[in-house]
Amino acid sequence: MPLFKKLGIDLGTANSLVWEVGQGLVLNEPTVVAVSLEDNKVLAVGKEAKQMLGRTPEYIVARRPMRDGVIADYEVTEAMLRFYIKKVCGSTTLFKPEVLICVPAGVTQVEQRAVIDATMSAGARIAYLIDEPLAAAIGAQIPISEPSGNMIVDIGGGSCEAAVISLGGVVNHRSLRVGGSKLDEAISAYLRKKHGVLVGEQTSETLKLSIGSAGPVKKEKSMEIRGRDAVTGMPKKVEVTASQVSEAIQEPLAQILNAMKEVLEETPPELVSDIVEKGIILSGGTALLADIDKYLTKQLGVVCHIVDEPLAAVIKGTGMVLENIDAYRRSLKK
Repeated sequence: MPLFKKLGIDLGTANSLVWEVGQGLVLNEPTVVAVSLEDNKVLAVGKEAKQMLGRTPEYIVARRPMRDGVIADYEVTEAMLRFYIKKVCGSTTLFKPEVLICVPAGVTQVEQRAVIDATMSAGARIAYLIDEPLAAAIGAQIPISEPSGNMIVDIGGGSCEAAVISLGGVVNHRSLRVGGSKLDEAISAYLRKKHGVLVGEQTSETLKLSIGSAGPVKKEKSMEIRGRDAVTGMPKKVEVTASQVSEAIQEPLAQILNAMKEVLEETPPELVSDIVEKGIILSGGTALLADIDKYLTKQLGVVCHIVDEPLAAVIKGTGMVLENIDAYRRSLKK
């Protein structure tokens, strides 16, 4: 049994997943932290903190330390990473783990350094980074080392990563700060404009997951939601249809579609030919949105496939890289 644990962490805007070599997926928690404003102490992390969103007194704030796939609050992210590492490795600091973190392909050098510094401060012995689309492709069991074009689109909670991969590297990519959270915001804005009701992000997310659809709604469904009247400030109940949710999210979906088009337009013809033959792979939590594969296929004219367990593709790939670290050394960033 190795003395040092090897951990892969998919630090997402909506959810964080931890993979331990030899154990598999050991942790899956919402990326939310509750902090006391009086002494800046972390009170809760993950599921417990998510339950506090929009429900805290003035001296406690529950927030997401990751924004658009990158660190928005360094200290809170460090505390969250420390919580994850301690939960998996125990409280002993004698044998610090080796940690591989996934980051969007388009992050700046400053953002990369922030992730590495936060991971090292949280208790890692050594920290590496890997591009999310590359990890997702490995997790989807795409043979990335072959001289053949593969396109993967990882649509997470805070960002969309569209990338063409060949010979073990990213040939062309687009990082878009649009993901599931932007869809939730679009639904909230639509409800305020259409129904004059204010709702929280959890209500918007529930609507999206329950009755949301990327394409035209074949069978109309509806859902009753509760919120606050935008004019009177009093409680208000409204009935929201699936067609309305679909209409609300068209703008952020169009941005994702345009990013995919830009990647294809700038990809060498030989690789585009491979992509048309194989299709485009979709991963990430937002790939679970109903009919998103059909919507993108129709708009692009290229078949889009959703991987098995789209939420876990990135973390599975991270685990495979950790288990064969020498084979993937060229793909890592330090």
